[in-house]
Amino acid sequence: MEVPSASSPAVHNVMIANKSTNTKPEIFVRRALRTAGFPGYRLHWRIDGEGGRYVCRPDITFPGRKLAVFVHGCFWHRCPRCNLGLPKSNSDYWGQKFDKNVERDSRKEEALMEMGWKVHTIWECDLDGGASELVGVLND
Repeated sequence: MEVPSASSPAVHNVMIANKSTNTKPEIFVRRALRTAGFPGYRLHWRIDGEGGRYVCRPDITFPGRKLAVFVHGCFWHRCPRCNLGLPKSNSDYWGQKFDKNVERDSRKEEALMEMGWKVHTIWECDLDGGASELVGVLND
């Protein structure tokens, strides 16, 4: 599914201004990991599959544990708990954009699990709970 281009140069500029790395939720989770005694992670570490085929770059990766952590913003990744509506203007565009984001997230997670990786997703609306759960996974 190809996503149409933005409705105007202003919308395009707003979209490219959104940070994709070192967001406040990511920094929160990283701080929680360091506080809990788990500083040995990699940021946006490239994971390749068979034949060196690029799979993804999780937000936080523990390569030795084969654990990939994604810190998802509720708006862009369509949090199932928040159930956010579509923007009122250009809703066709946004619907396709969000569908593509969700499909890509699912594809990445599936590919990682097929390679034997554990995947942990932390949603922006549940940073405390998600980070605590991640620390529990690391303690096991």
